[in-house]
Amino acid sequence: MAEEPIVVVGGGLAAAKAAETLRAEGYDGDLVVVSSEPHRPYERPPLSKDYLRGEAERDVLFPLPEDWYTDHHVDLRTATRAAAIDVAGHALTLIDGSLLPYSRLLLATGSTPRSFAVPGADLQGVHYLRTIEHADLLAATLEASAREGAGRLAVVGDGWIGMEVAASARTMGLDVTVVGRSVHPLGRVLGPLLGEMYGKVHADHGVHLHRNAQVVGITGSEGRVTGVDVEDGTHVAADVVVVGVGVTPNVGFAEAAGIALRDRSLGGGLAVDATLRTSAPDVWAAGDIASVPSQHYGRPLRVEHWSVALETGPHAARAVLGSREPYDKLPYFFSDQYDVGMEYLGFVEDPAETEVVVSGSLEDSELVAFWVADDRVQAGMAVNTWEQMERIEALVRAEGPVDREALESFRD
Repeated sequence: MAEEPIVVVGGGLAAAKAAETLRAEGYDGDLVVVSSEPHRPYERPPLSKDYLRGEAERDVLFPLPEDWYTDHHVDLRTATRAAAIDVAGHALTLIDGSLLPYSRLLLATGSTPRSFAVPGADLQGVHYLRTIEHADLLAATLEASAREGAGRLAVVGDGWIGMEVAASARTMGLDVTVVGRSVHPLGRVLGPLLGEMYGKVHADHGVHLHRNAQVVGITGSEGRVTGVDVEDGTHVAADVVVVGVGVTPNVGFAEAAGIALRDRSLGGGLAVDATLRTSAPDVWAAGDIASVPSQHYGRPLRVEHWSVALETGPHAARAVLGSREPYDKLPYFFSDQYDVGMEYLGFVEDPAETEVVVSGSLEDSELVAFWVADDRVQAGMAVNTWEQMERIEALVRAEGPVDREALESFRD
């Protein structure tokens, strides 16, 4: 009797790389990929950058060619949502009520943008950015607004998505205001010193920064957005509003099946072991939803970045096939805004309270920064300084007290 298929649930990079790895590692049994989106699995970083600006074609989004799935005998089911997991019976219930049995299951269901529960949030012209359809609609709206002259965009949220969209829209010629909860843009990740560097970059490019602000409502006329109201009484006029206030991991149907979650104080998500196995038999998790124990940091980490999907998808796939190798990658991410590119490696629990050592120039946005706690480098970021990640990783992984003078002269 033939074994039931391995099933991968997800439509992002982690799912694509998991499927690719299963075949590359020699698995030749039945393989099903279930995605709720109408496209084959794709990656999302370009959605806020070159794809949004119309500088990249859609093909750049897809890690695997269109014919890869058929050529490798993968049953790709797009526009198909998994509704429930029968852990004991080893079967998925799909949204149409049909059953999909599995021998082993890999969950890579990603995240959903947090909804913004204020009056006016449902007005025409209010956008979120997570899918290709979101990006296409937003790009068309921004282009039309720019063509009509002095289009005005309000970005609610000063995290990575918000700031990248702000940079793209400003490059497209719109008048942009960022309304952020933090005192410093990106401050929750980078802390005040490096967050303020990005604040200056955006201000130098003409972006208006409304800091330490709480949006209490979105205004409109005849069903279309006209701006946002801030708790301090400020009104920010806008023809378009983009909401970027974080995401929520898509773990609802796994939780309903009794699969263990990580405590929200530790980032939430599905609790997995070092091989990315969940608490359920024959079920693994990868990407945004996986809360992975970090031997280096001594705590679980759930990281919502491209590199985690790139690395955990293949790692979970190998575990599905029997590998017991622990996952030991350090978190990594990158961002491009205007002519400022950066790479970051590591993890800092409270950047606002962590010592920062800088080698280079904050003023010129050419530097390497290190976050130091307990006399060790916790993370490092290279800004417009390339091919430094191996050296930075060696410092993050190093034992013993850090040499601050060596950090300050890192770029010399």
